[in-house]
Amino acid sequence: MPEDIGSTVPRRQLGRLLRQFRNEAGVTLDAAAEALEYSRQKIWRLECGMGSVRVLDVKAMCELYGVSPEMTEAMRGLAAETKSKGWWHAYGDAVPSWFELYVGLESAAAHLREYAETLIPGQLQTRAYALGLYQAGSRLTAEEHERAVDVRLQRQTLLKRRLPQPPRFDAVLSEPVLRRVVANREVMGGQLNHLLEVSELPNVSVRVMPLAAGPHPGAVAGSFVILDFPTTNGGRTAPEPSVVYSESLTGALYLDKPDELRAYEDTWKRLAALALGEAESRDMIKRTIGEMRHD
Repeated sequence: MPEDIGSTVPRRQLGRLLRQFRNEAGVTLDAAAEALEYSRQKIWRLECGMGSVRVLDVKAMCELYGVSPEMTEAMRGLAAETKSKGWWHAYGDAVPSWFELYVGLESAAAHLREYAETLIPGQLQTRAYALGLYQAGSRLTAEEHERAVDVRLQRQTLLKRRLPQPPRFDAVLSEPVLRRVVANREVMGGQLNHLLEVSELPNVSVRVMPLAAGPHPGAVAGSFVILDFPTTNGGRTAPEPSVVYSESLTGALYLDKPDELRAYEDTWKRLAALALGEAESRDMIKRTIGEMRHD
């Protein structure tokens, strides 16, 4: 497994299998916790892929759920993989626990589709823009914010990596995102020029949702990212199920139920149909840069 992907995918795969076999065995979370002498929270976290898993725990849970010896052995192998670490672990507290899962998923994804309602997406931000988002009195100190910006810039190497193949990144930005000045006009001009540069990458598309499009589903959904994953073992293994990521002030939602994915897929299709094309979007970004210079 590539080092930068770390343990995220095997944790999610193992968690799904543990939940599936528990449900098939007709065992509730509370009953499993009581039988195994675990906390309910521990089993829930393991099933959500939110931490490394001990091989002993997998063995005990598989015995309780009546899982076959062959499948138990395969799941023990996955448990061993959950202990590998990605690059982001070196940044410690600069990566909140709720965001750590996203960084791992992002590193493993084959395709990222992001709608930005309020700010330039982190993958496309300049250092000056990212630093300009810091506000005195926020829950982060200036030093903590700078460390978080370092993580953001490290994440951006994803789009230019050689191996594994970089993901496809499709971004749709609401027009006000281009016009909302962060820090000052010079910083914002540099940010918009950076958008033009990054959009030249063969795996990156930047499109703008114009105000002229009127009310649209993104205004209701807010900012979100859809992550799609590659097949493994030369295409013989089905890809990891897609995930929708939606961030808030104190945490994030990870949505992967079929009806949830369908709702965001439909929203993305409607956004893609309403947004300007890539060439028109570049023209709008250039016009916005010109307006800032002359204001």
